[in-house]
Amino acid sequence: MNARAAIALELVLFVAIVVADAYGLVPLSQTILLVPLVWLALRLQRQAWASIGFAAPPDWTRAIAIGVAAGLALELFAVTVTTPWISGLFGVQPDHSDLKFIVGSLPMLALFLALNWTLAAFGEEICFRGFLMERLARLGGSTTLAWGVSLVLTSLLFGWGHTEQGVSGWVQEGLSGFLLGALFLATRRNLVVPIVAHGVSNTLAFVLIYLGRYPGLDL
Repeated sequence: MNARAAIALELVLFVAIVVADAYGLVPLSQTILLVPLVWLALRLQRQAWASIGFAAPPDWTRAIAIGVAAGLALELFAVTVTTPWISGLFGVQPDHSDLKFIVGSLPMLALFLALNWTLAAFGEEICFRGFLMERLARLGGSTTLAWGVSLVLTSLLFGWGHTEQGVSGWVQEGLSGFLLGALFLATRRNLVVPIVAHGVSNTLAFVLIYLGRYPGLDL
């Protein structure tokens, strides 16, 4: 199998897992299946994890600081600006009612923070911003335009993978995915900054859910 055919097959399998997850056919998280797919794809093509951006940054302190600042900014921007605007546009808030059991429960908050950093921050960034963006860009010749198209397509799929939140939710998640992808490109395609940003953003979201101050909890 040539390289382009192999990438096409990888993409088909990747999208199939996201679709299966969107229809509730994957337990807990799509990354449970996506990470092994990424590992197998890299192994078969004899690529290192660094080829998709999963490598040490030139300056850990700077990368973590940027990631923390970006994560806080992303979540505050979403809660105060884009989510209200998107909710007004579609006439409904994102549906986060399935997370109401976290409200006021420290054990549940601790559990979901752990899942956030493993399955979401690490898992989704490795799979979407790292692997999927690299594969789509490579199909387009890895040009600047190809990376731009890859960013848009990856963000659309990432957002659609959150359909359980309703139309406002998946639009917001798509926008968040786009900003994380832009951050990935801006940091020379190193995943450390978007991983930290994703983890911090979701951490703030779960703390707000715990406090009962997050949009869409009462739908």
